[in-house]
Amino acid sequence: MLRNHDIEQAMTIKLDEDLPPKKPFIKGIRRAPKRELTLNRHEIKLALKNALRYVPERFHEKLAPEFLEELLSKGRIYAYRFRPEGRIYGKPIDAYKGNCIEGKAIQVMIDNNLDFDVALYPYELVTYGESGRVCQNWMQYRLIKKYLEVLTNKQTLVVSSGHPVGLFTSLPDAPRVILTNGPMVGKYDDPYHWNRAAALGVTNYGQFTAGGWFYIGSQGIVHGTYSTLLNVGRQILGIPHSGNLSGKLFVSSGLGGMSGAQSKAIELVRGVGIIAEVDFSRIETRKKLGWVSLIADSPEEAFRLARDYLKRNESTSIAFYGNIVDLLEYAVTKKIHIDLLTDQTSCHVVYEGGYCPQGLTFEERTELLETNKSLFVEKVKQTLHKHYALIETLRKHGTYFFDYGNSFTTSLYEMGIKEVCKNGENELDGFIYESFVEAFNGPLLLDYGYGPFRWVCLSGKREDLLKTDQAAMLCIDKDRRYQDFDNYEWIKNADSYNLVVGTQARILYQDAVTRTRIAKKFNEMVKNGEVGPIMMGRDHFDSGGVDSPSRETSNVRDGSNITADMAIQCFGGNAGRGMSMVTLHNGGGVGIGNSISSGYGLVLNGSERVDRIIDHAISFDVMGGVTRRAWARNENSLVVCIEHNRNHRNTDHLTLPFLCDDEVLQKTVNAYFE
Repeated sequence: MLRNHDIEQAMTIKLDEDLPPKKPFIKGIRRAPKRELTLNRHEIKLALKNALRYVPERFHEKLAPEFLEELLSKGRIYAYRFRPEGRIYGKPIDAYKGNCIEGKAIQVMIDNNLDFDVALYPYELVTYGESGRVCQNWMQYRLIKKYLEVLTNKQTLVVSSGHPVGLFTSLPDAPRVILTNGPMVGKYDDPYHWNRAAALGVTNYGQFTAGGWFYIGSQGIVHGTYSTLLNVGRQILGIPHSGNLSGKLFVSSGLGGMSGAQSKAIELVRGVGIIAEVDFSRIETRKKLGWVSLIADSPEEAFRLARDYLKRNESTSIAFYGNIVDLLEYAVTKKIHIDLLTDQTSCHVVYEGGYCPQGLTFEERTELLETNKSLFVEKVKQTLHKHYALIETLRKHGTYFFDYGNSFTTSLYEMGIKEVCKNGENELDGFIYESFVEAFNGPLLLDYGYGPFRWVCLSGKREDLLKTDQAAMLCIDKDRRYQDFDNYEWIKNADSYNLVVGTQARILYQDAVTRTRIAKKFNEMVKNGEVGPIMMGRDHFDSGGVDSPSRETSNVRDGSNITADMAIQCFGGNAGRGMSMVTLHNGGGVGIGNSISSGYGLVLNGSERVDRIIDHAISFDVMGGVTRRAWARNENSLVVCIEHNRNHRNTDHLTLPFLCDDEVLQKTVNAYFE
């Protein structure tokens, strides 16, 4: 009969022999609210059994009551006592143990995701987006680190929703880590079944770069928000390509991990912004970082400050400490004109604390969520109804509202407001509130292959980051397209924007051609000893990274927007081409069952092997998405793919669609039905 002693002796990589002591929580660090818990008695027993798999039997009697208390009070088992003592942060790569550079580099990335200055709820391993976690619990964290410390360049670590499955023999050109987060079998791919599985400790919500271990703080979305605001201004407000949002008022909500970029971005494009936020600690964080200039305690004060800056044609960002619905009610009552309006609350978990009901403080919201979930849900629905009505009133008076891909419009639809559907019935033809991708970043960025390329200087040295900024700038042909000019100006001024939080990292939207050029240049710099090693990657939000019909693929209109071939092909293709780390996630920023996404990380160590990976993988990673968009007959993507076929005659060839005469099709269909 198999015994625990035999099992323990069969493993050389396991948690430490001694049980770590309990540690106090540091005051002032944000804590996650209680997560939904619907488990019955049998399932609670199963959740405990699942968590105790990580520790020897001699600790079970002591840990079982402790884990039960966590499950009942927090909705999840986090195994808090296993969190390492002290501050976790991304240290210079040489401070980590490891048998290969990739193993050490990935440790840097994981720890940066959990930095108190970076993570939203660091004790619960939540990096951003209200629920995006590095892994499920601190036992997994410790085990993953141990595996990475012994990982060699002939092994691959497989991670399943935070659980380190183990090391497997592979090749030097294979990925060092392959990980997935949150995939569910189709029949059960919905919030109810996912929440049950999460409470049982068998799945994890990775968001995009939380569970993909490549979050670089809100800087990672600032450039995208900056580009979005410029593109909305060009398309809707008529500002020229060389212009900015000077004299324009932008209103939104949310100052969290991703939404916190809004206040910084509106100042960078020279507009005036009011951002509502109910959690004052988030406002304090943005103010401390210099990402928010002013704080207002009332709608009257917020709009008065905005009016003063608009009159002087000066830029500023104003954090309104309160609910976005209160702010919009005031604007409607006082007939205040708002040029651009959106929302960035975490509506992908709208009933799990991602959206705060009107009339409740943040603290009251958290308490009600834990003590009376049904009443909390009812109040959320009431507030959403009012929010929708206010938006419609403002739209009638000239305000342009767009969806920022946070499932706000989807939440309205799912609670029965069919008026937001273009066809008045369902979401298959899209919504009346176009998403920022559908109307702007899709056709103007993703269709060309421009997306959130990023890199981390693993040395931790600011001078390395400055050198890479200069090198990247010289790789951009700023006269090719206006997008390139925008990117050139961005990277030229990036250091002055004071964007770095955590590791020395940078974000830069670029297409396949320029990404390849920059990556090759960086690898050459590492080889020549000009800078230390660099880890390069991207947000999953990219041309080929995400299948998400309400967001990333919302401007793919051939009916394939609800399919997920692209993200899965991207994952497999990047693995086959030797990226250091490849990831595949369910949910992203729009919720479980609403998207499939993939990401990667590539460690640049100056080797010829990495040069080969860059040549083979970067173009594939980007062009897989551009080709899919071209096949849907998106004109800008067609142009890029035609150029790609011309320039890669001996290596690549992309299938292109023939165009149709719409009159011929309409005539044919009409004749049949008549």
